[in-house]
Amino acid sequence: MSNKKENIFDITLFKRLFKYTKPYRIVFYGVLLSVLIIGGLSIATPKLLQIAIDNHIKLKIEKGFLYYIIVMVILLVLQTIFQFFFQFYAAWLGQNIVQDVRVILFNHMLKFKMKYYDNSSVGMLITRAVTDMERIADIFGQGLFMIMRDLMVMVAISAFMLYTNLKLSLIVFVTMPIVLYATKVFQRYMKKAFEEVRTEVSNLNSFVQERVSGMKILQLFTREATEYRNFKAINERHKKGWLKTIWYNSIFFPIADFLSGITSGLIVYFGGLMVVISSTATAGELFMFIMMIPQLFRPLRQIADKFNTLQMGMVAAKRVFKIIDTTSQINDKGTIEAQDFKGAITFKDVHFSYVENEEVLKGISLNVKAGETVAIVGSTGAGKSTVINLLNRFYEINSGEILVDNIDIKTVTLASLRNQIAVVLQDVFLFADTIMGNITLNHPEITEAQVIQAAKDIGIHDFISSLPNGYFYNVKERGAMLSSGQRQLISFLRAYVTNPSILILDEATSSVDSYSEQLIQNATDKITKGRTSIVIAHRLATIQKADKIIVMDAGKIVEQGTHKELLKKENGYYRNLYEVQFLKADVA
Repeated sequence: MSNKKENIFDITLFKRLFKYTKPYRIVFYGVLLSVLIIGGLSIATPKLLQIAIDNHIKLKIEKGFLYYIIVMVILLVLQTIFQFFFQFYAAWLGQNIVQDVRVILFNHMLKFKMKYYDNSSVGMLITRAVTDMERIADIFGQGLFMIMRDLMVMVAISAFMLYTNLKLSLIVFVTMPIVLYATKVFQRYMKKAFEEVRTEVSNLNSFVQERVSGMKILQLFTREATEYRNFKAINERHKKGWLKTIWYNSIFFPIADFLSGITSGLIVYFGGLMVVISSTATAGELFMFIMMIPQLFRPLRQIADKFNTLQMGMVAAKRVFKIIDTTSQINDKGTIEAQDFKGAITFKDVHFSYVENEEVLKGISLNVKAGETVAIVGSTGAGKSTVINLLNRFYEINSGEILVDNIDIKTVTLASLRNQIAVVLQDVFLFADTIMGNITLNHPEITEAQVIQAAKDIGIHDFISSLPNGYFYNVKERGAMLSSGQRQLISFLRAYVTNPSILILDEATSSVDSYSEQLIQNATDKITKGRTSIVIAHRLATIQKADKIIVMDAGKIVEQGTHKELLKKENGYYRNLYEVQFLKADVA
């Protein structure tokens, strides 16, 4: 029995959500006070009507009748004022609470490991941060306080009915158990329906987000018809989920209206007999009861409707809190604040796996001297990018040590570690912002003058100046207004302007034009000069200039040395890569 109640409404979850009202307690109690006042006003007008009928209309006495009309108008104005206060501040409270929860959620998501994002749908996370948040706001704006108001009105009217005329009250209450039972069943089924709806909304958002982002691939491979069919199937499930809620509403609300009508008919019939035959009720009481029946049944009907809203909000809150409760952060317990690394890097027997029991790095040990440029080469899946990810602590190693300047990076605060390292990735990500915004990432200490000077230093100032609005050219989402080579140049400038102690380059120039490639090569030479640089090399020119080459295969370092040293090894891994991959790429 307790499980069923828990399924309908999660008290523990609600208590947790209720804690967010603490900063707004004055408004919260103000809304509660307006609930009490609205409940009191709900019985005042019917009572005045009863007095007016019994003492004036029935007795045909005109004197004093106008007084009741004036009081009714005043009460109506007061009810309107308090309804406004109630609805506005209930919604205001909901929006402020959601603002606070959304900030907490986003701040929590900013600290997640990359592994969390590797395993999570972007569309799902967007649904949690946007759509589900609005449902939580509805808990206060459209759910909780509305239910409290309606309950207050029902309690006030029921108590006043019993006080006024017990027999007429019992006639009214004869259908109430049926309505209450129907409401309970309705709520249980609606809870399940809303959980299904939220799941399908998340699936739909994920599907649309991924297909819009990958539209070029879909069109290149002529997958429009297939994805259209897939979308229709997902949309059909989404529609069926909503149709369940519509079906339950279509059953419940007509039943509630029918029972309200039946109750009014019973009051008219039996109440009329009581007025005419037994005189156990007055005409004013009869009219008052007829007026109060809709006020009693309408809130009950609305409570069921608002409980739907409350349940949708609770389902959304459960999903949001699930993310907030997720512990997927890098263990940032370091106490050392990194200032200026010299840049000496050491990996000591580092083991790592993305998936448990499937090692990607199998005991990597390497030394990079301060100021060296080291090229990492190897076939796809050898573990090259993993080395970069681990140095930045995007993932936690299984065992071993990673040191910078002989300091274990786990003892360094995460923010200060990453401030000392700049990364230029192969897959450049630009925000829908200006070039200046994408370079500085709104860092308050990086000035426009510094950005322009840095662009001149690495030889891309002329390219940026040639664009409309120059440094304030909006590149649109993911840098869609720029070519791949231009995006790469922007990422080089973004790394260079931070003046990092350690530079990591995933040097990818195979898909860019010769002009951009030359600019990238010049930029590479400039930004690697005088600082420790680790380059995942794709071009022979970069490899030949490296102070040391590390050759990886299947998660292990199989060779180390200079370009000339490694070429001398008969049947060596590097020599094979050089002849098969790098020479071919260089000729291309």
